[in-house]
Amino acid sequence: MSERATEMVAEPMLDGAPRTRGAEIASVAMSVPDRIVENREIAERLGIGEKWIAKRTGIRERRIAGPGERLQTFASQSGAGALDRAGVEAADLDLVLVATMSADELTPNAAPLVAAELGATGAGAIDVGAACTGFLSALSLASGQIEAGRVESVLVIGADVLSRLTDPDDRSTAGLLADGSGAVLVRTSAGAGRIGPVVMGSDGARADLITATRTEALIRMNGHDTFKHAVSRMSQATVEALERAGRELAEVDLFVYHQANSRIIRAVGDELSLPEEAVADYLEKYGNTSAATIPMALAVAEREGRLTDGALVLLAAFGAGLTWGAAVIEWGSGDGVARDRRAEWRSGDGA
Repeated sequence: MSERATEMVAEPMLDGAPRTRGAEIASVAMSVPDRIVENREIAERLGIGEKWIAKRTGIRERRIAGPGERLQTFASQSGAGALDRAGVEAADLDLVLVATMSADELTPNAAPLVAAELGATGAGAIDVGAACTGFLSALSLASGQIEAGRVESVLVIGADVLSRLTDPDDRSTAGLLADGSGAVLVRTSAGAGRIGPVVMGSDGARADLITATRTEALIRMNGHDTFKHAVSRMSQATVEALERAGRELAEVDLFVYHQANSRIIRAVGDELSLPEEAVADYLEKYGNTSAATIPMALAVAEREGRLTDGALVLLAAFGAGLTWGAAVIEWGSGDGVARDRRAEWRSGDGA
């Protein structure tokens, strides 16, 4: 823990209660392999049409790591980008969290390798394993550590190289899974931008829907039942997180769901009657990168101007385990045009 964090833990009480601290996302960045694999290449191998893949997944191309490329590299690159954009030195980090299910080795874990590559010599380093819900789980842990006063800056990375766990002859996964990394810098909040309530859930009784055994080391998925559970759980978590935050669906500027499949994202939107323009869907170019999809989607959305100061953002994920969750966050300082957009939606003018 940094000296500043230690000092903040020792702050005096106010009216007999500890001074509360919030957490915010200070920056976001992403890193993907250079190699682009279009549907044509996969379709030819499987003996199906390119449109078959696009229709069922929403994906037209994805990034795939080369034989010698490491998850550690992509995780470090996205982490370095987030640090640079926040103006934070790696040496000042208190904690590095890497959410992944495809670390380069069984041990050591990815996080300490990434921390070392970045130069985060004073930080703790932990891998978080919750499959596609991993980034959201890590974000919850990071914000909780900050709110408790144990740390003040945490680098949260979601990274997966799913191509090394993909059966190229399996129609249910070959055109779906991809590689990439996204990172956010989470720090003590000095303004209105806050990470709000995070709800989490699990159901190990249905773990058989998505598996990858140690002997085979390939992802197997019951697509039909996974689809139904993903839509139901992310819809439910969305409502619960907003209820805990005291907010309404119409107040949300951007819904960022785990980029598992465009049909799942559309089904959640239909279930909750969400405006199409308020739902992020970047599967067309990046595919399903598991723990990396949410931070990558945030990075793309920010680049496109969809994340402005004060924007209310709903994050939700669903993954193997089964695991799921949702979080409500306010982006940036709390100023900007996003509040005007929420006012329009509340009045019915922006729906």
